[in-house]
Amino acid sequence: MKSKDPLITLKVASESHIDGIIELCKRVYPQMPPYSKAHIKGHLNHFQQGQFIVEYMGEIVGYCATFRVAEEKVLQDHNWREITGGGYATQHDPVGDCLYGFEVCVDPKLRGKRIGNRLYQARKDLCESLNLKGVYIVGRMPMFKKNLKKVGTPENYVSFVKNKKIRDSTLLFQFRNNFEIVKVLKDYLPIDDESQGNGLLMFYANSKYRPDINKQGDHFRTQKTNVRIATVQFKQRKVSTFEGFIQNVRYFVDVASGYNSDFVVFPEWFTMQLLSIENEPMSPAKSLRHLSQYTDRMIEEIQKMSLKFNINIIGGSTSEVDDQNQITNTSYVFLRDGTVHKQSKIHPTPNEVYWWGLKGDNQLHTIETDCGTIGVLICYDSEFPELARHLTNQGMLILFVPFCTDERKSYMRVRYSCHARAIENQIYVVMSGNVGNLPGVENMDIQYAQSCILTPCDFAFARDGIAADTSPNVETVSIADLNMHDLLNARNTGTVRNLKDRRHDLYNIQWLKE
Repeated sequence: MKSKDPLITLKVASESHIDGIIELCKRVYPQMPPYSKAHIKGHLNHFQQGQFIVEYMGEIVGYCATFRVAEEKVLQDHNWREITGGGYATQHDPVGDCLYGFEVCVDPKLRGKRIGNRLYQARKDLCESLNLKGVYIVGRMPMFKKNLKKVGTPENYVSFVKNKKIRDSTLLFQFRNNFEIVKVLKDYLPIDDESQGNGLLMFYANSKYRPDINKQGDHFRTQKTNVRIATVQFKQRKVSTFEGFIQNVRYFVDVASGYNSDFVVFPEWFTMQLLSIENEPMSPAKSLRHLSQYTDRMIEEIQKMSLKFNINIIGGSTSEVDDQNQITNTSYVFLRDGTVHKQSKIHPTPNEVYWWGLKGDNQLHTIETDCGTIGVLICYDSEFPELARHLTNQGMLILFVPFCTDERKSYMRVRYSCHARAIENQIYVVMSGNVGNLPGVENMDIQYAQSCILTPCDFAFARDGIAADTSPNVETVSIADLNMHDLLNARNTGTVRNLKDRRHDLYNIQWLKE
């Protein structure tokens, strides 16, 4: 029987393919750690059109990762970690004049079906469509260690292969695809024992390249250039019913939607006023478990708001009891397409651990929205630079920081940290805090906040790096329009280029969990 569906298909990779790509890497490199979900997110968010998969009967059997780069940079001596930004493709240059292919893997069971050829051709076609000079790759030498005594040097090894004195199917494949050797890169990938860490920098020239025609630049993976954000400085007040709390939240969602905002942000622990319903004293730990009883209802009601008012809602944070019966401080993100995401606090403060018995989470991922890639760090988490950098590696453009601070010194720690994160990662940071008092609710007695929307400090942005802020300790809303392309320009042509200028040869962020 003839099949109506193609057996082999080549596609541009998307987020739905991430798990399949990781499983493929495990099959191809059983002795090496596979790419993580965060790595693949970085590939997609920095340059999605350069990431290709091949599916055979619905299963991913081939993957290649590619980004744009300036030829001048490629020709300098470099290693894999430096040029790829630790495997996240963060060194992608949206106006780079060449493509750089840093990964191709094909399922061992499907070799012989020209999977690799399809992936290489996809790169060549992309190179031609963008009018780039060509494609650079760094080839392995899997037979080098076995023949080390015979050849002596990587250069001699290449000569032996060319003269058919050594059979290296990997290198011969590159030659058949019209790649020419540029030079040997020492210590390119130290964990590649078969190649003794060496790599062969190779180049495929685009014969149709037209230097007289402007190269087509690419942009962030977002449908919007300008994003409007409303941050709510929310007053903690006594409420008599759950419906009263929801009514307060709905009011601000309605206001933000009325100003055509894309996002509205609420503070950490904005649900605490629900504890005033019973109006009876409880221990701190007991109060959080009691608060978690409202979480499912809160999710249901705010999800309805995101759909009704056509707005993305960063739902501050509330308590949640996990599978191990531990209490976490969790932020729910309600997108206007109806999907709900969550991010729990990684670092509870010493007081939260002591009084409330909070447990820190182990997972930190970006969230894809119609306005670009975002991340959430709850209050204290913003004071740990590694977290924001991990999110930025995955392609984050906007960081939302719901916070809850009792007095000014506490607030300033969060504020200064958030502005540092904006500068060092060249991202926007949005802070939303509580004001008012909750007598009778342990550890939530008083509040201090000055909510704000922060930017990097460069010519494209507000003079003080503050797109908008509020008066301290007043319930209000502040709104700002943020231009996504200003971030792109700052990262690549700004006065300083914090992301591009990182020394990947000296340091890196290594995330040990999923």
